[in-house]
Amino acid sequence: MPHPSRRSIHRTGRVAALATALALGVTLLAQTPIAAEKKPAARPDSDEVRVTERIWKLLAVRKGEDESRDLYLNLLKLSLTDLLYEDELEARAKRISGDDWPSRAYTMTGLRRLNNLQTCVEDVIANDVPGDLIEAGAWRGGATILMRGILRAYGVTDRTVWVADSFEGMPKPDLETYPHELQLDLSNQEYLAVSQEKVENNFRRYGLLDGQVRFLKGWFKDSLPDAPIEKLAVLRLDADLYESTSQALEYLYPKLQSGGCLIVDDYFIKACRRAVHDYRRENGITEKIVRIDHKAVYWKKR
Repeated sequence: MPHPSRRSIHRTGRVAALATALALGVTLLAQTPIAAEKKPAARPDSDEVRVTERIWKLLAVRKGEDESRDLYLNLLKLSLTDLLYEDELEARAKRISGDDWPSRAYTMTGLRRLNNLQTCVEDVIANDVPGDLIEAGAWRGGATILMRGILRAYGVTDRTVWVADSFEGMPKPDLETYPHELQLDLSNQEYLAVSQEKVENNFRRYGLLDGQVRFLKGWFKDSLPDAPIEKLAVLRLDADLYESTSQALEYLYPKLQSGGCLIVDDYFIKACRRAVHDYRRENGITEKIVRIDHKAVYWKKR
């Protein structure tokens, strides 16, 4: 048998060494973790940003001693409208303007109307207009909770917030006297019937149920004529119907003091607007009506 030459032995050794090195490289490569491909940072949804920016454009924060007060009241408004928690963009947009029947919010009122309410309460405080605050037609109590929160934020202890409601929902319209209110018959809507106990609990959740909050339970024709209210500085109506609006104006407007604010939430409902103008004409009221948004107006009493 011929013996291999030194050259062939050398060549064979080189091939074996190369094969060993290649195998080792493959093993090391297999054991080395492959860096995950870096994904670009998630960009905030542009629609979400736009809606949130729209909200905060409606929520002023003054500097100085008013800053912490404004932050509290802004958070209160965002919570009462459910804008802090609602994630669905279309629902958020409706909550801003108050164009829906929300499932969780404590008020149907949009931000512009809550801002107006805050401005009115702050104005009567700043100008020492005497009297209490009332909402006639309170639903879950959101607007009156804001009233009480404003008084708390300003340290006001000599005014009462009155919550006037049937706490049974809407009354049945008098269709014989007001046949045009047929489409406004919401008396069978359980959604609108919120008990006094539930509203009290809503106040309690915000730490605002105390002796400065009082309730007037019943239909306006029964609860308002003898209500133990001497003077009013802010009167907010959310009554929808002609008869309910007329009754609230008849029994409460004479108690509204000069410089006080009358707010009508449902002014652009035809029946409500007619009741307002009939009362103004019959009582010689000529103060300028100021539009708040597409649903509500207010004026300051001379």
